[in-house]
This record gives sequence, structure tokens and C-alpha cells, in this order.
Amino acid sequence: MARRDLDQKALEHFSGRVVRKDIVQDIKSGANVPTYVLEYLVGQYCATDSDAAIEEGVETVKNILKKHYVRPDEAEFVKSEVRERGRYRVIDKVSVRLDEKQDAYVGSFVNLNLNDVEINEHLVSKHPKLLGGGVWAIIDLEYIPENAGSSKSLFGIETFKPIQVSQLNLEEIKEGRRQFTRDEWRDLLLHSVGYDPSSFNEREKMLFLLRCLPLCENNYNYVELGPRGTGKSYLYREISPHSILISGGKTTVAKLFLNLNTGQIGLVGRWDVVAFDEVGGLRFTDAEAVQMLKDYMESGSFSRGTEELTAQASMVYIGNIDLDIEGVLKSSHLFKPFPDEMQDLALIDRFHYYLPGWEVPKMRSEFFDDQFGFIVDYFSEFMRELRKDSYSDAINQHFALGDHLNQRDEKAVRKTVSGFLKMLHPHGEYTKEELREYLEFAIEGRRRVKEQLKRIGGMEYRAVNFSYIDLETREEVFVTVPEEAEETLIPQGTQQPGTIYTIGESESRNAVFRIETQTLPGKGKKSISGTPGSEMKEEFQTAYDYLQANMRQLSKDESLDDHDVKIQVINPSDATQGAETSVGFLVGTISSILERPVRPGLVVLGSMSLMGGLVNVGSLVDKLQLAVDSGASTVLLPAKNKGDFAKIPDEILDELELVFYTDPIEAASKAMQLE
Repeated sequence: MARRDLDQKALEHFSGRVVRKDIVQDIKSGANVPTYVLEYLVGQYCATDSDAAIEEGVETVKNILKKHYVRPDEAEFVKSEVRERGRYRVIDKVSVRLDEKQDAYVGSFVNLNLNDVEINEHLVSKHPKLLGGGVWAIIDLEYIPENAGSSKSLFGIETFKPIQVSQLNLEEIKEGRRQFTRDEWRDLLLHSVGYDPSSFNEREKMLFLLRCLPLCENNYNYVELGPRGTGKSYLYREISPHSILISGGKTTVAKLFLNLNTGQIGLVGRWDVVAFDEVGGLRFTDAEAVQMLKDYMESGSFSRGTEELTAQASMVYIGNIDLDIEGVLKSSHLFKPFPDEMQDLALIDRFHYYLPGWEVPKMRSEFFDDQFGFIVDYFSEFMRELRKDSYSDAINQHFALGDHLNQRDEKAVRKTVSGFLKMLHPHGEYTKEELREYLEFAIEGRRRVKEQLKRIGGMEYRAVNFSYIDLETREEVFVTVPEEAEETLIPQGTQQPGTIYTIGESESRNAVFRIETQTLPGKGKKSISGTPGSEMKEEFQTAYDYLQANMRQLSKDESLDDHDVKIQVINPSDATQGAETSVGFLVGTISSILERPVRPGLVVLGSMSLMGGLVNVGSLVDKLQLAVDSGASTVLLPAKNKGDFAKIPDEILDELELVFYTDPIEAASKAMQLE
């Protein structure tokens, strides 16, 4: 469908509910008025594709704002006008509360700074949002002189016309949706948040739409990390009045959950979405904050004092990844930008979706829209109304989930599919192939979380081969994440002599190291550079001293004192130490002296004593899993670890050839395939 044809459809089926987005921006640049006020007025007076009518409508909107929009510094002048004229029209935000002593509704005007204005009960019944945060409206204020000297206000409301959506008819939207194809409706939603869908490919459109999912799905835990300038925070800051964006900095349990001193509920009880921007700078002042986050993200409830409270706010975490993704995946994990206290396995496991922000294009002026989309307030109320429904069981009609998805994985996938269906098919009509598309997106986003858990937590999270089964054909389809197909850390080709990959321990985690050794004729000098920690330097010294004492086993005519040995340690995962790496140093040095490369795709595991005694490799299964993930095809390890063979999962044994050695010199010989 041509772009302008979609505009015509939107105008026909949602008259007064859609607005041309570029007009709003043009007027807003000259008037400090809330976007939803502007969009409502533009929707009323510029809902046409006639340039002449639009131009006339823009002037009407400007005149209305000029005459009736109340700025706080004009409040006393406007009150005077009401008194002198008897009535006066204003544009202001009105909120209402029930005065229990008077048994009457009273209203407050935000910019006019008027309080205790008596509100007719019929008005509250017709516009219930007055009680839930307030409504912007065009109001004819009247002056009531007979109230002078009494407790009643001198001001009353004669007419009230909301210029913000005060109530939403979801049935109207459902019926309108039936007039659009799925792709047309998706484009209309993207227009509504200000984007031009024609600038993006099909996958990018779905990623942009995914950002809206926390707005329509209760208790949805979402993370997006990516480059700067991709508009990660725009939606939560500008589009929905029901989301709050917290910039990186300190926050407290009282602010998020419940203030025990005042009894006031925190952000999770007052907003639909709590979004943390610049998550890398987020700091919690309370020791129990992360634990409370884990509890809330799991169940939607939290304990504070003696209270067990529930809330429905979705949690959104957005931030920047400064390194290229290929480099991050080779050396680290995709949650690395999170603060240290939030790199908690249990917390990360509660994320329902990880959106690959590196796939979203950086914002450019041509990406922003000059077509019709829903008025922002109408769109946000639509999203909010959808939170009342759930399509979490829709998968069951055509598909079953594979056995690698545990209960938490399944919950995440179902919530994402539910969100897609609610946004794109509010009328409940969709095809099997459309459902399949949403299912694959949902599985991908959850698998991205599990892949990182496997990198951080090892074998506990090894079940990442996510799949679904077509109930009609019984075909099992495996869903991958695109970035995991990137080049691995350990290449399969033959390396230069002296180049070795090993896995060492650093502060309770495993890390891959590349050791490059160069030996030249000299006088027995040695040096080590790069990023070795103190433990790694000790491992190198042990290997060097052992080789110096046992060089004759390699060649009767060789002495280590005749060589200068230079070692460079390349540490792609920024580990601070590198324990249990001495056999790797030994093999690398011998490979360089003999000018013979080790076998392709090899990882050397093991540590030894000064006398050559071998030590069992600790956390062997986790190290082998890391070797697989890093691209290794062969692992060299001490024969002492043969007793651990039964503990190694079959999926690892299918990927690796395990080669055992009984002493350090044999390790070098087998690494270079000398025997």
C-alpha cells in the first residue's frame, strides 16, 4: 500500500484520533505545550490530507493556544478576567479528588493554581481519568460571586471539553483494526511513535515495535543495550505519560518499592513502566535492593517491613555497549555494562527479553515521520488498556516449546508473544504464520539472555538450544541468535609457533588467554608483557624454571640459557588473574623453541609444580564448555582428570576431542603431535 493510501485509511477509520506528526513538531518548536495537548488539537483541526485545510487548521491551533493556554505566570491575570467577564475559556490540566468531609468532588487547576473548585458528579462519572492523574481540557470557567465569604470556591466549571483522551473505547480500536492488514497496522503503530516505517527493513520494524511491549504487558522485564543515538529512551520519555525514565545514578528501595516512614508506595506501584536509563551508572544505596528487584521481577510482588505488596509495573533497563559486539562476544558477555552488583545470575535470569540494540540504526532526521499516526495520548491509553488482556496461551493452538526451555524460559516467551498479539491483533484474529513469527522473535530474545548466563554461570545454564514444535507437522525448529554466529575467539587454522590458547581462573570465573611466545638466541633473559596478573606471572615462572631444569629431555644440545624468551599475554576478557596456566606457558615456549605450531583449535589446560607434578583441573566441565563456546575443537588436559570423564555432558564430548597427558613434556609433545 502506498504511504498516502495508509494515511487515507487512518483518517477514514480513526477520524480525530490521528495526527500528522511533522505538524506537531513544527508547532511545538514555538509553543511550550505538552505533546498530547498539541496532538489532540492538531487531530481536531488538521485531520485532512488537504494542504490548504492543514494550513488553516495550524493557524486555528496556534490561535487557540495563544488565547486560551494558561501559563503559570499568567494565572492571576486569567483569574481577573474570569471575575470581570463572568466567564473565561482556558486550557489547563484538571485533577479531581473526593473531599470526604464535604462529600463532594473538588478539582485543582495545575497552571492556574486553583484548588477546591467544586466539580459536578456527572463530570467525574463521564471522565473517570480526572481521578487518576488529571485531564487536560478546554474549560469555560465561571465566576460565582455568591460564594464570597464562604468555604466554597469563587470559580466553577460551566463547560468542560477534554483535549486528552479521558476514556478509551477498545471496541472502537478492534473494529478499526479489521480494516487494516497486519503490516499496515504495524506501520500505523510505528507512525504513532513518530517513526517512518519506510526507512526500515522488516526486522528493524519489529525491533522498534518490541520497545513498546513493556507498555502493554504487565510485569515485563526487558533490557536493551546498544550504541548511543539509537533512541533507546525516547519511547519511555516522550511517548507514554504512564512510564517514568530514571537516569543513571543512585536510587533507593524506598523510592522504588515502599517508603516505610511515610507508607507511600514506590514507583512500581504508580507507573506502568519503570525504565532505568544509562544502566551502567545505576547505583543502589540499600544492600537489599538487588534481592528485592529479583523478587519483584520474578513474581510482581515484594516484601517491605511486614507488608507483602503487588504491582504491575514493567521493568526496563537500557544502556550503552561501547565495544563492538563481535569483540564483546569473543571476550566477555552482553551484560558487562551492568553495574557489578547487578551482574547477578538470578537477576539476569529474570529478564524476559534482550533486544539487540546494535541492530537498531542510529536516528537520522529522515527517520522521523510526516505521515498520520495515532495521537500520542490515544496510543498510550490503547497500550495501557491492553494490559488488561493476556494471550499467553495462544502458542498452544499450533506449537509446543522444546525441552531446553525451562519454566522461566517458557514464561518469558509466552509474555512476549502475548504482547505482540495484543499490539498487532487487538481484535484477536491472526494466522498461524504470524504467530510463528512472533514466537521466533520471542524465543530469540529469551535465548539471548540464556546464552549470556551460560557465558557467566557455566554449565548450570547449558540448555540453550531453544526450539519449538509444529503440532501439525511435528517438525522441531531451532531458533538461534544472529550474533552467536560471529567468528569465534579461537580460530581453527594453524597458528604461528609459540601461540597457545589456555583457560585460567580469575576471581572465581574462567577466562580464555592467548599466549604468544617468541624465543631468540640470547643469554637466558625472560620477560612477560600484556595483561598478566600476579598469579599468572607465578605460573610462567614455574613453567620457565621447570623447563630450564628439564631442557635436556627435548634436546641434549639445547639449554634455555641460550635463549631469550619473550611472552605476551593477550587477555580478551579483561580477567585480572590467570591461575592454572603453567602447562600452557610450557607448551608455548617449547613450540617456539622447536619452531613447530600446535594442532589447530587447541586449548591447553593444566597447572604443575616446580618438580613437574600435575594438578587436577578444577571446574573442568565449565572450562570445557567455555572452550566449546570459544571455538576450540581439541582440549589437552592432565590424565588425572580422567576420573571426571563421566561428569562431562554428551553435548560437550560431541564437540571436543579430549587428549590426556601424564607429564608436562608429554603435553608439549601431544600438542605438537610429535608422537
